[in-house]
Amino acid sequence: MTFESREFVPVYRTADIRDIETRALAGLQPPGLMERAGLAAAQIARNVTASGGRVLIFAGPGNNGGDAFVVARHLKAWWFKVSVVFTGDAEKLSADARAAYAAWRDSGGSTVEDIPADPRWDLVIDGLFGIGLQRDLTGKHAGWVAAINALDTPVLAIDAPSGLDTDTGRVLGSAVRATHTATFIGLKPGLLTLDGPDHCGQIHLCTLGLDAAALRAAQGAVIGSSVIAAALPARRTNSHKGDYGSLGIIGGAPGMIGAALLAGRAALNLGAGRVYVGLLAATNTGYDPLQPELMLRTVDAVLKLDHLNCLAAGPGLGQTPDAHHVLAAALCTNLPLVLDADALNLIAFDAGLQQLVSQRTHATILTPHPAEAARLLTGTTAGVQADRIAAACTIAARYRSFVVLKGAGSVCALPDGTWFINTSGNPGMASAGMGDVLTGIIAALLAQGADAKHALLAGVHLHGAAADALVATGTGPIGMTAGEVTAAARVLLNRRSTPD
Repeated sequence: MTFESREFVPVYRTADIRDIETRALAGLQPPGLMERAGLAAAQIARNVTASGGRVLIFAGPGNNGGDAFVVARHLKAWWFKVSVVFTGDAEKLSADARAAYAAWRDSGGSTVEDIPADPRWDLVIDGLFGIGLQRDLTGKHAGWVAAINALDTPVLAIDAPSGLDTDTGRVLGSAVRATHTATFIGLKPGLLTLDGPDHCGQIHLCTLGLDAAALRAAQGAVIGSSVIAAALPARRTNSHKGDYGSLGIIGGAPGMIGAALLAGRAALNLGAGRVYVGLLAATNTGYDPLQPELMLRTVDAVLKLDHLNCLAAGPGLGQTPDAHHVLAAALCTNLPLVLDADALNLIAFDAGLQQLVSQRTHATILTPHPAEAARLLTGTTAGVQADRIAAACTIAARYRSFVVLKGAGSVCALPDGTWFINTSGNPGMASAGMGDVLTGIIAALLAQGADAKHALLAGVHLHGAAADALVATGTGPIGMTAGEVTAAARVLLNRRSTPD
């Protein structure tokens, strides 16, 4: 799913979608929403499978099942060979779903109570459960999900894969693994984060002729690729390194110098004019042999510089008393500050540091992974993952900070309660040093003058997009390194920030 030209694409929770449906119905002209949804899904089905093929459709006991009956009717009219599995009570369906069932039967269609003994399906359509499912799938429906996943056949999910919580991305016992998902009216967060990306396949957004944003303002959005160009203006010809910021990076305790260097290299390659790396480790190495442009200093020397535009603290910082001291000093500066890794762990366990964070008057960006987020919330990793959006928003509010909760479908939250989901990136990023590179990228954008919101969102999206570009050229996902992502991110930043 790509968004080439839009900076942000609205995302709606289930309650928001229900509200949009209610508002739309007040002035909606025929056909109704179920007919529109079924036709949209049927058109996608026709496009992704061979004409006249054999299609197996599962219709559930609710409105998702009603959508499935509409899909079946259209595909039958287009000469597909359609079989519909349905064991519900037609009399207990909603009025719209009951009408869709009746129209399917009136068209000459029938239903069966179990999967026909024919392995030669060209497409399976999942219309068991859509948005709003809150309970684990069990019994017959869980069995059907298992059967769908066992078929070596493309699967189109209607609105959402059955068994997936569309608000959080959690799997409710078991969930369909779809090849395609036709989702209606607006995007849902659970399709985009946690387990959603593993279950949705290619997402097709079908608006059904509604302008969702005009009916209800969205509190969340997907980050589009144009956010990268929006973060920084094009560079003037008449400029010098001082125009692009001076950045200090604090970290590099004994045994972890590499983390600070990775962050520093990323910051330099992503455009910061000058990068100073303050190391806690005592070392005789006065320069980085792979990136001699970096200026290596002691931590105290970096903190005393009076021309810095931005600070980042945490990569390889450790949790010693010295680390605590320098982190407190960094928190007291009047500079935008990016915090990662052990900086977050130190804050999580120290009320004094927490107070310093929440009292800062300059932008603070926190970049936790789920375990670090759990510490910041004095909760559990499982609790964070159970509702990633809620966790990110709670951290942003509690610490008065900008936040990215890293992971599949990273969630960015702002202090004002708005949130964003990033869809770039791939499993190759599950390797050492990736978080250090992200810290360097975000800090580089801040140093060059991007505001905290755009530095965070553009940095997160660019980080993932760089990894995607590497996979597209055969580098990864297996074996992808953080340093390779830095180099790819530089290419993308120049490509998308240079005017035509």
